Amino acid sequence: MRALGATARPGLDGIDRAGLARTRTDLAACFRMAARYGLEEGICNHFSAVVPGRDDLFVVNPYGLAFAEIRASDLLVCSLDGHVLEGEGRPEATAFFIHARLHARLPRARAAFHTHMPNATALSMVAGEPLAFAGQTALKFYGRVAVDEAYNGLALDDSEGDRIAATLGEADVVFLRNHGVVVTGPTVAEAWDDLYYLERAAEVQLKAMGSGRPLVPVPPDIAARTAAQMRAGDAESARLHLESIRRRLAREEPDFSH
Repeated sequence: MRALGATARPGLDGIDRAGLARTRTDLAACFRMAARYGLEEGICNHFSAVVPGRDDLFVVNPYGLAFAEIRASDLLVCSLDGHVLEGEGRPEATAFFIHARLHARLPRARAAFHTHMPNATALSMVAGEPLAFAGQTALKFYGRVAVDEAYNGLALDDSEGDRIAATLGEADVVFLRNHGVVVTGPTVAEAWDDLYYLERAAEVQLKAMGSGRPLVPVPPDIAARTAAQMRAGDAESARLHLESIRRRLAREEPDFSH
C-alpha cells in the first residue's frame, strides 16, 4: 500500500449493506472455485469488486490467505486512496496498485480478477497474439482482448496500474506479457465467467499447439458473428454460472459464505 500521508480517511456512508454482503459472498465463491480449478498461485493473485453504492470503495482479498480458505467475512473494504475501512489485514501491495487504479480509471470495471492461472499465463509468455481464435470457446473473447507488452517487474506504484488500465481501454481482458492476466466485468458473475472460460480456451489452444500441427483460425467474419451471438447471452449465462457454484459450495464448503 502507498504511504497515506495526510489523506483523510473516508467514511462508510451510502454503502448498500445488503449489496455489500452479496458482493462478499459472490467473491468468496469465486475464490473457492478458482482454487478448485487451480487458477490461483499460492497466496498471491487477487479479485476485487466495487462496493455497491460507493464507487470510491472496493472489496479485495487480504494478503496471506490462499483462495481455498477465503470466507466472505475475510474480505476487506478499501478506499481507492489506500485505507482499509473494514476487515482484518491489508491487501497485497500489488493488489492495491493494480485494482485501485483499474477501478478508479475504468468505472465500467466493477469487478477485476487478476491471476497467474497456468494456461493463460503460458500464452502471455509466447510471441504474438495470445489467443489464436481457433476454437469456439476462444471466440467468446474475440475483439475483447488487449495485451500489455511492458513487463516492468512487480506492480508497486500507481504507474503500473495506470498503464494496465490504459492498455485495457475498451477491452475486458488484458494479457500481461510475462506475467498473467486481468479480467474485468460489469458484475462479479461476468468477471468469473470470463476468467473460467479464458483459462479453458487457453488450455485447449495449448493442447492443439502441442500437437505440432498448424492451428486453423476461424475466419474473422464468422468469428465476429459468433462472438456477437455469445455476448448476447453472456450476462444471463454468467449469472447462472455463479449461482451454480454457490449451490455447489453451499453443499460442499458452506463456510465460504460466513
